[in-house]
Amino acid sequence: MAQIHDVLVRPLVTEKSNNLTESQNVYAFEVAADSNKYQIREAIERLFGVKVEDVRTMIVRGKYKRFGRFYGRRSNWKKAYVKLASGDKLNFYNS
Repeated sequence: MAQIHDVLVRPLVTEKSNNLTESQNVYAFEVAADSNKYQIREAIERLFGVKVEDVRTMIVRGKYKRFGRFYGRRSNWKKAYVKLASGDKLNFYNS
């Protein structure tokens, strides 16, 4: 199995993810592109000590952007929505 910090890149703290957290206890993470749902579940449970109910993943396609006078493309990346068991929660601000 991959290391925990190789699977989880960073939490995504956006307006949409905050609304999902408040209403459905779902958290969003940027994860490694080659990770699968089982690795993501294991990493969240071991790192934060919570129970994961469901993991949904998606590939976010890179945008075509202009870099100076050249056009380029940003890399694709993987996003995971993790639903926690009722009563469990994560706090990213208090370390």
